[in-house]
Amino acid sequence: MKNLKIVDITLSESVTNPEYSLSFKEKLEIAKQLEKLNTDVIEIGEIKDEKADTLFIRSLAVLLKNSVLSLAAGLSKGEIDRAWKAVSTASKPRLHISVPVSAIKMEYQCQKKPEQILEMIKEIVSHARSLTPDIEFTADDATRADRNFLYSALDTAIKSGARIINISDCAGTYLPDEMAQFIADIKKNVPEILSVRISVQCSDELGVAAASVFACVAESATQIKTAIGPSLLPSMDTISDILRVRGDSLGVTWKLKTTQLKNTLQKLHMITNTKKSATSPFDYGVGELYTESFELDASSSITKVNKYIKKMGYELSKDDLAKIYEEFIKSAKKKSITEKELEAIIASNALQVPPTYKLISYVINSGNIITPTAHIVLEKTGKQVQGFSLGDGPVDAAFLAIEQITGCHFELDDFQIQSVTEGREALGDTLVKLRNNGRLYSGKGTSTDIIGASILAYVNALNKIAHEEK
Repeated sequence: MKNLKIVDITLSESVTNPEYSLSFKEKLEIAKQLEKLNTDVIEIGEIKDEKADTLFIRSLAVLLKNSVLSLAAGLSKGEIDRAWKAVSTASKPRLHISVPVSAIKMEYQCQKKPEQILEMIKEIVSHARSLTPDIEFTADDATRADRNFLYSALDTAIKSGARIINISDCAGTYLPDEMAQFIADIKKNVPEILSVRISVQCSDELGVAAASVFACVAESATQIKTAIGPSLLPSMDTISDILRVRGDSLGVTWKLKTTQLKNTLQKLHMITNTKKSATSPFDYGVGELYTESFELDASSSITKVNKYIKKMGYELSKDDLAKIYEEFIKSAKKKSITEKELEAIIASNALQVPPTYKLISYVINSGNIITPTAHIVLEKTGKQVQGFSLGDGPVDAAFLAIEQITGCHFELDDFQIQSVTEGREALGDTLVKLRNNGRLYSGKGTSTDIIGASILAYVNALNKIAHEEK
């Protein structure tokens, strides 16, 4: 029986596929659910924005305990070093090097001749191997490559230290029997490949990707790539169904929890749903990113409090941390502090800045037979600016009107409402968390009008972003 490894590349595709629109929080949730399903490898895309992407990768590294975290490493020693620095803190880190091997991709993506590509493969795979033994090499567009060149490229990658060889049919033109013969020919001409793990990645252009990957499994492949959401790879649903029904007869074992997969995938399909609009602040959904419950008391040190603040996604200066801790101690002398209370303390005390924007007025129209509208007037540098917008609800309309004024669409990471007093004139507290360039900025608003409190909280967080950008 062969042990079959399942690789999910959803998070990698979310970088390059324009149909995806995933927030920081949603990506972490996808990874968390994939690990619960015992997905062997979670693959993520190449670093583009060093600050934001490194923060995300390190957050994943903390989150994942059992799944391999595979990071696309780029095609230069500098990019490989940067990738390793980001992913090395994971419990099971992997560097993934993908090199085009078809004539058209080599010319247009690398502007290199075949001989130069072989030299590059040797150089970058050897360098990556000096950092970690877990190296995956992908022969991108392998099915359209010159066969002799492909064999040389694979042989070079293996001799340079790659321990997983991924054969990519990104064109998706091969039928299952052709794909199986393709793998058989590679084994015959590159005998060294039998000493490493063979992986396959098939595009579903002809609707036979799932059949193709399992045809390759019959020819010694022991790793297959799949995805959730909009992708031309075989879906996780289909791969799971085939394993559950035919896995034993195919002579493979696997760790993927196929019996639990349906319920989890329903949630993940909602997250990766591409029918959402690209403008609403609520596109990404809201809720807590940080899910580990805790209670802190007055005996908690500043180091311990800061540890939980970092886990919640905040990066605070020494001055802000001192302010937060001072307020924390005052509150902790009266009661234990949970994540909700700590969020409120951060929103009220961290990065308090001179306001770039001041709320002048707002008018909200909403009802069960009309589309909610919002007219917001803010003051900026002594001048009044206004925005008008429709929305899915009154708060959505208000936030969109503010975005119209600022010309920026920030990721709404969390939105919370709670009552702080009782009675008809009860005060409502709102907490808004915006993410910009990978960092969280929280704002708090209090009012007898919950819409007003929401607008104040948003403007509070917005002012913190504006101050830092100055």
